[in-house]
Amino acid sequence: MTNSSTTAGVDIGSLTTTALVLRGEDILGSATVLTLADGRSAAKDAFEQALDRAGLSSVQINCVVATGYGRGAIDFADATLTEITCHAVGARKLFPEVRTVIDIGGQDSKVIRLGTDGRVEDFLMNDKCAAGTGRFLEVMAAALDTDVDSLGQLASRSTANIRISSTCTVFAESEVVALVAKGVPKEDIIGGLHSAIAERIYSMVSRLRAKSPFAMSGGVARNSGVAAAIAKRLDAQLLIPPDPQIVGALGAALSAGKEFAKTAFPH
Repeated sequence: MTNSSTTAGVDIGSLTTTALVLRGEDILGSATVLTLADGRSAAKDAFEQALDRAGLSSVQINCVVATGYGRGAIDFADATLTEITCHAVGARKLFPEVRTVIDIGGQDSKVIRLGTDGRVEDFLMNDKCAAGTGRFLEVMAAALDTDVDSLGQLASRSTANIRISSTCTVFAESEVVALVAKGVPKEDIIGGLHSAIAERIYSMVSRLRAKSPFAMSGGVARNSGVAAAIAKRLDAQLLIPPDPQIVGALGAALSAGKEFAKTAFPH
């Protein structure tokens, strides 16, 4: 990558879409919007907001790489890459020592094992259901008559270990409703939900034989309760960036720099 290249990454997720603009390896601007029913429109909106915050126009961008589940629908991208690759690249940039990336997004969760050189060695993905994802937490928050952003704070007040036996959204919701009816405090139920998510991630980490240091990305990493539960179950510190939702877009933008260098300076 050259210091003069200005690139962008766009990560189109099921719930949110993030765009990020780089000059060299310096972040100039980023934006996250709701994906809603139109990933293409969300990508354009996020890209325009990121450009505005960077003080740039689209003609000043040398290369755009799209990632995420909706990457194929982005007509202004020069290239596409999988979210596995982009989260690995982004996490490695933020935390050079990282060996495992735990990414919990809106409707899937991934555990990515990296080699000492930062390359992806192996990964596991749960994308068959919303178990333990952002959507799962949204449904549980609604069942508890609270909002997602309050879950972490409420869980910190938990004083009892409540076991939620299922991370299937439908069954877990039924368990939550039953616990509420029994008068179990809301904060203890939330703590139980977070522990169930942590157990699922621990199982994926074990199957992958993943190693520390661990980094966490994706919107669910903003939930301090989930992060604390995973760290406790893994018996390890979790490296979490200030804005964990930008990791995929950052990896895409860094990869865009390499793509541009290939074209601008062919060997």
